[in-house]
Amino acid sequence: MSIKLFPQVDALLHGCDYNPEQWLDRPDILEEDVRYMKQAGINAVTLGVFSWSVCEPDEGDYHFEWLQEIMDNLYKNGIYTILATPSAARPAWLDRKYPDAMRTDSKGVRNLHGERHNNCFTSLNYRRLVRLMDEALAQRFGHHPGLLMWHIDNEIGCECWCDACRTKFQTFLRKKYHNDIEELNQAWWTTFWSHRFNSFEQIDPPTSRGERSIHGLNLDWKRFTTANAIEFMKEEINVFRSNTPDVPVTTNFMHLYPLLDYNKMAKELDVVSWDSYPRWNTAEQSLYETAAGDAFDQVMMRSFKKDRPYMMMESVPSLVNWHEFNKLKRPKVHKLTSIHTLACGSDTVQYFQWRKGRGSYEQYHGAVIDHLGRNDTRVFKDVEEVGKVLAGLSEIQATLINAKAAILYDQENKWAVEDAAALAKKTKKYPETCMDIFNLFMKHGVDVDLISSEESYDGYDVLVAPMLYLLKDGVADALKAFVERGGQLVATYFTGYVDKNTLCYLGGFPGDGLTELFGLYAEEIDTLYPKERNGIAFLPDSPVKGTFTAKEYCEIIKVRDAEVLANYTDDFYKDMPAVTVKKTGAGKAYYVATRTESDGMEAILKHIWTEAGIAVKKLPEGVEYHKRENAQYSYEFYMNYTENEQTVDTDGAGMELLSGREVSDSCTIPPLDSIIIRKRL
Repeated sequence: MSIKLFPQVDALLHGCDYNPEQWLDRPDILEEDVRYMKQAGINAVTLGVFSWSVCEPDEGDYHFEWLQEIMDNLYKNGIYTILATPSAARPAWLDRKYPDAMRTDSKGVRNLHGERHNNCFTSLNYRRLVRLMDEALAQRFGHHPGLLMWHIDNEIGCECWCDACRTKFQTFLRKKYHNDIEELNQAWWTTFWSHRFNSFEQIDPPTSRGERSIHGLNLDWKRFTTANAIEFMKEEINVFRSNTPDVPVTTNFMHLYPLLDYNKMAKELDVVSWDSYPRWNTAEQSLYETAAGDAFDQVMMRSFKKDRPYMMMESVPSLVNWHEFNKLKRPKVHKLTSIHTLACGSDTVQYFQWRKGRGSYEQYHGAVIDHLGRNDTRVFKDVEEVGKVLAGLSEIQATLINAKAAILYDQENKWAVEDAAALAKKTKKYPETCMDIFNLFMKHGVDVDLISSEESYDGYDVLVAPMLYLLKDGVADALKAFVERGGQLVATYFTGYVDKNTLCYLGGFPGDGLTELFGLYAEEIDTLYPKERNGIAFLPDSPVKGTFTAKEYCEIIKVRDAEVLANYTDDFYKDMPAVTVKKTGAGKAYYVATRTESDGMEAILKHIWTEAGIAVKKLPEGVEYHKRENAQYSYEFYMNYTENEQTVDTDGAGMELLSGREVSDSCTIPPLDSIIIRKRL
């Protein structure tokens, strides 16, 4: 059963980051803000982000009167508050008094005060002051009727190389390796280059000035960084859970953030939220392609907690100020992309920011209210239109996307692939490979989840595991069990080369028993030059037909008891197997030994979807499709990212929610517009 995010609000959230502390000397603007918010259909705001110096101008001197007045007035006007902790940007007094709160870079130089997100999460002084601030906020506002949720920190990101972090990293390693330095030496293979350690105290974090060649060290440092961030985050969360157990907690994630494992962090949150800032209307991509990239991110956030919707905490109705080229959203695009967010599974559309600040770094970052201060601008009208649309879609709250397929996207695997001194430096492209496969699902209207290799595979009929180079404990057994119960598994080249510590498996890749599951082993892998190509030709009796281009990586595999579906067409491994399948139990394990152009993988997936009984949609080019459901209805979203009217097959009668008209088996979508078809289940 789905979980409704906010039972007290019978509506989708339409919200924004609001920074009234910048305008406390302008009561006329604060009054105008509330009036304009109501006009735009804003029903929730995020308060308190980066407000530490106003809330606590000196240590222990808390000033919440302004915040109380703002929250009271917002609630009186029907606007709820997501109250943030200000921990992401410290006041100057704190850094002057407690320099250990400031981060140290990889060269051992401690930062000066300034910017944001430059704190040391290990610092006991920093943690203590954050905890005291959180307790003060919880006691003052924990039972405010307008409080909707707690927002921990902001865009958490961290790596610090101070002495305290180094010591804590050593403690982390002691625990992981059972206080046995020889166990660590074996796991990291430190005899190579004479890098053995005699004690944990000899180990430094990887830096450009020191050790970077031990893959196990590099990976464990990233694991530690995530664990340290989670530990800090949980300290904040525990304050609020002990004081206000019924108020949910979140923090806002970022697009494919490279330094942290969000899958592990998400487990500690009540609700997943994130910040979406694609580069719309670029010369390099069509609008549909940009939306597909954003959909990948949205689906990843949705997949962290599949039993409830997620939140899009930040987006922008116009432009940002930090892209290489800060281009405006074109007319109609804001409404279209807002519905796209709902289609992917969010129950909120929120913005950074409500009103542009007069000065400092984000003074030109887009907002609902410009420096003009008017409510008749193009951007304001776009936001107002979205507010009206969201107000009419309250029935989709808490509906879910029930995907029957999943792609394994694993952050630790990404770290290991990128760190491996193998293949080519610029064409490993693990995230891009996962995205390319995701786009094939999108092209055919097949909803798919993006999950870590450690997650449960229950409920899925198809799993795609691109480049699953690193196998964590239990993953191989879980894949075998998935196939045996009837699942269709697709793996690719560079699968199962190393264990959780990045030690190579002996006796053949993929390791940990997967050679038996796939009925083959990889003997070599060939890296092709950028303009070099090979091909794969499916055999006449194969269920997949055709010849397709192979590029970048060609693995040379030796078949034991798998069925060969396709062979290479060129080079010394011409006529050797390139695509295989092996039946185990009630399911099948496919192995694609080369990176193909998209049409090659598409042909394979089409066959597998048919085998698994997964329905596909025939969509016009440039149209995106998703389906949300509850116990009574399905809600089918079609987004037209082209400049032309498109007609889609809707596969039966239903009600088009945006227009209120009945539809039968087909429906037209105007240019840069969308439709939502409700059908009774």
